[in-house]
Amino acid sequence: MAEAALADDLAADEGGKAKAPAKSKKKLFIYAGAGLGALLLLAGGYFMFFSGGKHAEKVEVVKAVYFDLPEMIVNLSASSERPQYLRVKVTLELPDNSVQDAVKTAMPRVIDAFQVHLRELRAVDLEGSAGLYRLREELMRRINIAIAPAKIRAVLFKEVVVQ
Repeated sequence: MAEAALADDLAADEGGKAKAPAKSKKKLFIYAGAGLGALLLLAGGYFMFFSGGKHAEKVEVVKAVYFDLPEMIVNLSASSERPQYLRVKVTLELPDNSVQDAVKTAMPRVIDAFQVHLRELRAVDLEGSAGLYRLREELMRRINIAIAPAKIRAVLFKEVVVQ
């Protein structure tokens, strides 16, 4: 039966040339689609087998509370030439509202810890990204001491200006 259909498909037309009817194109697309589907299934099985079949771990969304500290302007420790000033705006990244309450309660200590450290800095201490990184780490250490046992996640600079 299949041989007769194939023979009919390849029958010569009046000029003696073989022509490919529309049915063979449909079959070609069906076979190609089935082959591609089988290839995708095999590839998926291969990767599942060799990856251990582990499912993606759930990603936790980190929730944070942000708390703005008041703007601080301090004069930097400088030579006797002209005075230099630092203006800094800081936001604290907190894990939850309970830490925000601890920061509000200890605000005089926090401001004092920042002011004492900032007044000891020189303009060269704040140069480049390394200077700001060291400043961020030191301010974070000092605030965590002031609000212990609570801890903040990060000190974020909104503005740092040296004049």
